[in-house]
Amino acid sequence: MKTLVLTTGGTIEKIYSEQEGALVNVAQKIGRYLKQLRLPEREIEVIPVMNKDSLEMTADDRAELVRKIREVQCEDCPIVITHGTDTMTETGRYIQQAFPKLTVPIILTGAMRPLGFEGSDGLQNLTESLLAARLLSPGVYVVFHGQVFPADRTMKDREAGTFVELP
Repeated sequence: MKTLVLTTGGTIEKIYSEQEGALVNVAQKIGRYLKQLRLPEREIEVIPVMNKDSLEMTADDRAELVRKIREVQCEDCPIVITHGTDTMTETGRYIQQAFPKLTVPIILTGAMRPLGFEGSDGLQNLTESLLAARLLSPGVYVVFHGQVFPADRTMKDREAGTFVELP
């Protein structure tokens, strides 16, 4: 089974820039982490779309992501999208509206701390998303910290540092 991993940036892709003295989105890192996982009989195709902090994402960026999904989707290839957490649910809802009749799950995931940093949740969320992509029915979801939420029924809980289901 083939899984498509589309990357858009966010904390999961950030690195520390000594020149800027800050975390920045400058290079794709997901492929490096996928190589660490044992994924027998699993073909993963990484497709870079952009590398932005989600607070900088615009309507045009979301439209570009939807165009890319349309371009690469196949009938039986689930999709995992790495995304910044601040506007992940907004993008999830945008994708849901663009694809009302999906044949595969589309999963958004990210991290509160960058991959490769102590205490990062990125690899856990990425791994759980790849499993969820094989198990979930068609739809748009957020997979984060061992939980699965329909994209239109979740929100980021900044205080708790995770996602929660809307009441």
